[in-house]
Amino acid sequence: MEQLNAKDEKNPLEAAAMIDTVLRQEKDWNTLYFYQKTVVLYQMTYVFCQRFLPKYGDRTVDQMVQAARSGKQNIVEGMADGVTSMELELKLLNVARASLKELREDYEDYLLSRRLSRWVKGHPRYKALLDFCRNRNQLEDYEPFFMRWSDEEMANTALSLCHFTDKMMVKYEKYLEQDFVENGGIRERMTAARLGYRNIQKATIEAKDREIAALKAEIARLKDRIRELGG
Repeated sequence: MEQLNAKDEKNPLEAAAMIDTVLRQEKDWNTLYFYQKTVVLYQMTYVFCQRFLPKYGDRTVDQMVQAARSGKQNIVEGMADGVTSMELELKLLNVARASLKELREDYEDYLLSRRLSRWVKGHPRYKALLDFCRNRNQLEDYEPFFMRWSDEEMANTALSLCHFTDKMMVKYEKYLEQDFVENGGIRERMTAARLGYRNIQKATIEAKDREIAALKAEIARLKDRIRELGG
């Protein structure tokens, strides 16, 4: 006789819980290299402004510190909001990128207005600077130099960090776009979860119908057997 095993039978609500959550998993931004670099940029910019810019009467100080802070904080906010909205995450990541571009412009203006060198290709310290900033992401890699570097050294290091951070964020945004194409946003995930729940309900009902049909067939067989014995 066809019959469901009791231990294999699942309540539809219990089975529905097995469907993947409609919410995206929140990422740990602290593990992302581009976020780690923005932490360095914020702390470095704060010290840079304290050391090399007037403490009063210069709006550049507030603008640079706020741009560095915005670059870092919008990554955090974007990834937190990305649990429910990939669109909002992408928007906030672009806000972060825009803030870091503003910061980069301020550092470039600083070097230009003071006739200091911009370490571009061909400069004797260019390659060493790129290698240093490319391979180091943690604040402790940079902080020991904050009070030792000159303004030219500090500004060029910040510019290099801005460059690498932006490149990493562009790659991450492309990853998000591909993820959206493959898995959709929350609306698509909610629809998929609802359809999955309905499919489980349908499968449960069909299994019960098969069990009932099997029981009816067994009852009919037993009745026939009783009649045979009574005859």
